[in-house]
Amino acid sequence: MYEPVVETFDMAINPYRFQDRSDAGQQLAHYLVRYAYCPDIVVLALPRGGVPVAFEVACTLHAPLDLLLVRKLGVPGHQELAMGAVASGGICVLNEEVIADFGIPKWLLNSVVDREWQELQRRERTYAVQRSTLVLQGKTIILVDDGLATGMTMQAACRVVRQQDPARVIVAVPVVSYDSCALLAEDVDEFIWIIAPEPLYAIGLWYEDFTQTTDAEVRALLAQMNSTMPQLSPD
Repeated sequence: MYEPVVETFDMAINPYRFQDRSDAGQQLAHYLVRYAYCPDIVVLALPRGGVPVAFEVACTLHAPLDLLLVRKLGVPGHQELAMGAVASGGICVLNEEVIADFGIPKWLLNSVVDREWQELQRRERTYAVQRSTLVLQGKTIILVDDGLATGMTMQAACRVVRQQDPARVIVAVPVVSYDSCALLAEDVDEFIWIIAPEPLYAIGLWYEDFTQTTDAEVRALLAQMNSTMPQLSPD
């Protein structure tokens, strides 16, 4: 079990913020420097918000960067609250407690799942040209996002990665909730975060600039990484 150091923040008195996702990634990279230049490291970003964070981590570690496409299943009318997640490879993780608490009927759940599958497939097509297909078997995988509230999307990501038989799975994020740490305890080998505030409220509150990352920005960062960093051999 991973026990975060839960810090109580009075945001009016001690308004700790990351400047933006790039700043958060640079700070997060300091916690991962022991993995710099390791030949078996692969950094995987959860698009879209996780990409600017992961880009800074990958640059610091001199590691290859790729995407792991995951979509949160938001509760209708409460989109920030996850009732599950879907990920590449046909992975679907559901939070049955949330579904029951909100009385989500099966037809509505299926509608949300179908919509998010379509968006995931659209992103796969959109990012295909800039992506490098990296072998994960036997590698140490660092999964990066801009923050974890429920942890459902990251749990789905971990399960996708586990299917490819990596040596280790590390989750690294700037800000987490206590609940996400508990949820992921059995899915990861190492969990690294900078702050675990209580109450969390929302991930965006811990950034001065939390402007939505665009598809164009994702493609540009991937292209920049591919032009400057060596990629892993597929064999």
